[in-house]
Amino acid sequence: MTQKTQVKDLEKVVVRFTGDSGDGMQLAGNLFSNVSAAIGNEISTFPDYPAEIRAPQGTLGGVSGFQVHIGKGVYTPGDQADVLVAMNPAALKTNAKFAKSNAVVIFDTDSFQKSDLEKAAFTTNDPFNELGLNSIQQVPVAISSLVKESLAGSGLDNKAILRCKNMFALGLVCWLFDRPVDQASHLLKNKFAKKPTILEANIKVLTDGYNYGNNIHASISSCRIETANSCKGIYTDINGNTATAYGLIAASEKSGLQLFLGSYPITPASEILHELAKRKDLGVKVVQAEDEIAGVCTAIGASFAGRLAATSTSGPGLALKSEAIGLAVMAELPLVIIDVQRGGPSTGLPTKTEQTDLLQALYGRNGESPVVVVAASTPTNCFDMAFNACKIALEHMTPVILLTDGFIANGSSAWRIPEMEEYPEIRPNYVTADLLEDNWKPYKRDPKSHVRYWAIPGTEGFMHRLGGLEKDFTTSAISTNPENHQKMTDTRQNKIDYIANCIPELELSGKNDADLLVIGWGGTYGHLYSAVEELNSEGYKVALAHFNYINPLPRNTAEILKNFGKIVVCELNNGQFHTYLSSKIPGLSASKYNKVQGQPFMVNELKEHFIKLMEE
Repeated sequence: MTQKTQVKDLEKVVVRFTGDSGDGMQLAGNLFSNVSAAIGNEISTFPDYPAEIRAPQGTLGGVSGFQVHIGKGVYTPGDQADVLVAMNPAALKTNAKFAKSNAVVIFDTDSFQKSDLEKAAFTTNDPFNELGLNSIQQVPVAISSLVKESLAGSGLDNKAILRCKNMFALGLVCWLFDRPVDQASHLLKNKFAKKPTILEANIKVLTDGYNYGNNIHASISSCRIETANSCKGIYTDINGNTATAYGLIAASEKSGLQLFLGSYPITPASEILHELAKRKDLGVKVVQAEDEIAGVCTAIGASFAGRLAATSTSGPGLALKSEAIGLAVMAELPLVIIDVQRGGPSTGLPTKTEQTDLLQALYGRNGESPVVVVAASTPTNCFDMAFNACKIALEHMTPVILLTDGFIANGSSAWRIPEMEEYPEIRPNYVTADLLEDNWKPYKRDPKSHVRYWAIPGTEGFMHRLGGLEKDFTTSAISTNPENHQKMTDTRQNKIDYIANCIPELELSGKNDADLLVIGWGGTYGHLYSAVEELNSEGYKVALAHFNYINPLPRNTAEILKNFGKIVVCELNNGQFHTYLSSKIPGLSASKYNKVQGQPFMVNELKEHFIKLMEE
């Protein structure tokens, strides 16, 4: 080992923390991300949890990973890591494919003994050679032993001491990338404020890990990462679920309505429930119901009572909520349904990401039950799309399904906390006194937008009933008349179609005269945008049309798409948006590129496919 002699300047770098589920890799990765965001780096993270609750220690099934991309011009967590932290052989084996050929691999030599190698199904005593990792830079560190030495006399038992291993690894990585450990210590104080002994131990090990690299023992140079030229403001590291919760709160403030969430815990959406449950200080009401159906039904009741109502779930829960969502369609009540998509079908892959709920969101109800469907594209965009979903629901008296996914829900980005003046007012379509004089009925509606007027129960003179049976267009009484059912069905569809006039038009990024148009939606944005930008910088001509608004589509969609001869639709499913888009735009000729592996796209795989299409 030699002492470091230089500091490298880098534009961006990818670090991947890996270890057992109990090794604290998510905490270490989150702290590193927060520290990086605080000093001005752009960040994008990808927590990669195992699907098992707790697999046997040291086995391949129990490996947990956290990847973070920091620097300037960062839109994805990165395809492969420049630095891989492997706390045991299983972590190395399952994550070797995510390491660059010349990556730095920091590993705990204490956890690479013969028994550890056998648990990870290695057949030799040289795991690096067995995996073909011959050009990587190995940084062996006896992390477990050093942590025990650091906390000798602390009064903690051996198990508690070894739980601090992640902080030693974090300290070493902070040294490597010139991160201030004081900022990490501050974040630890917030987390362990009620556990002073644990706090003190973690801070000591964190500092010792930093000093270990700083003093003598690292054979690699430290690096300085470029910061972004960001707008002035207060920045924080935020994941998609938290941003979604904050977006709902912002909409509550702008509409003047109390926020109500009726929900049931389900991975990977539970964090929305947890975050909003903390916000009693902002008047948020949260009910953790006994099941998914009860959750959405309490939200519908809250909406009827005049609140901003939401429910959160994932794919299996969306299926259970389908009949109740149909009730909200029939009653024409505002309701926001957040679906954080995960791998399916059935229980599927709860901790993995997919975009496989799109057709369920569009059509997964009995009868003609049109709802608005929107999708968030990044962790920070979850805030804006949650706000916009509420605005559409309240102003157009309709259920709105907001699709996010496990990748952006758990992943995080640096976020500038916005000023509320930057967001528009939300104006629900309330009944007015003059409507009483015009023979008001519950389904009397605005003739242009087809939006019925919202009468809050208890409003003098506006006593009414709503329900799940068809209503007469004129009298609002229950009706089984065939012609009336056709008229009401058409009216509810026309109401949704009209919303195309109230949402942003589709915008292109990249080359307007492109040889290839790439189409995506939702959480694939960062990877598609990066692939398109890199190809354009290499001399190709590519454009990107990315959709946040799906039903209805932006009104200029057909006009934009007809200008391109070669189009590819990219999704983390087997072609659901491709199918939907083809049904909405007659004559559309587009190929598709699909992936259903529980993992996001890789930028390089997208580039290779796009080049192949352009060269055909």
